[in-house]
Amino acid sequence: MNVSLNIHDWQASAPGLSGQEHWRRWSAGAALIARDAPLPACLHLPMMTARRLSAGSRLAVDNGLALLQRHQPDAVIFTSRHGELERNQRILEALAGLTPPSPTDFAMSVHNAAVGSLTIVSKAPLVSTSLSAGEDSFQQGLVEAQVFLHSGYQRVLLVDFDNTIPAFYRPHLPGQTPDYPYAVALLLTAGETLHCRSQRLDEPSPPRDLPQSLAFLHGWLSGETAFNVSGERLRWHWSC
Repeated sequence: MNVSLNIHDWQASAPGLSGQEHWRRWSAGAALIARDAPLPACLHLPMMTARRLSAGSRLAVDNGLALLQRHQPDAVIFTSRHGELERNQRILEALAGLTPPSPTDFAMSVHNAAVGSLTIVSKAPLVSTSLSAGEDSFQQGLVEAQVFLHSGYQRVLLVDFDNTIPAFYRPHLPGQTPDYPYAVALLLTAGETLHCRSQRLDEPSPPRDLPQSLAFLHGWLSGETAFNVSGERLRWHWSC
C-alpha cells in the first residue's frame, strides 16, 4: 500500500506539549511523552462544548478548530483507536446496575461525537467521517485522506486522537499501550513531498509508547529523510 501527499499545515497537543516550536524541540530528543504533565488549555473551543467532551476529544476538536480558522478544507477525517471508551464503560456499568445511563454519556458515546462537535461549533457543513482501525488508525486515516484527494477534494483535514484508557481495561492491554489524551491535526493536500509504503510483518509488532500519529510527527519534524512507523501487522516506511 502506497501513500503520497503534502502536509500544508499542522497542529498537535499532548501532556506538556503544544505549539509548533515546542513540538519541534521535542522531536530533537527522545520520542517520549510525559503522560503526567498537564494538558494544554483549549484556545478555540467554547467552554460549554468543552465540558461535554472527554479530554482527548477536547484536544481533537480544539486543534481542528485552529486549522479551520486558518484554512478552508473540503473534508475532515477523525481517527481514534479507542474513541469514547470511558463513556461507553459508564453506560455499561449503568445498565448492569439497572440505572438509566447519563443522557450526556449516551449522546456523546458514539465514535463520531468529536467530528460532529467540530462541524457544529465551526458551523462548517463539511464532508466528514470517523475511523477506527486498531493500532493502525492514523495510517488508515491517511489512506482514506488520499482517497478523498484522488476523488477531487483539494484539502483534507485529518485529526487523530485518543483518550485515557479506563482502569477497568488496562489489565487486558500490553503495558506499553499509550494511555494519555492527545491529538494531532494535519491539513493534507495532493502531492509528492511525503511518500509512504507499507510492509507486512510476519508477527505482530511489540507495543510502543507512542501512538502512530505522534511517532509520525517525531520522525517528520526531526528532519530525517526516512523513518518508520510501526503498526500491528504492518510497518509503514516514510520518506521525505
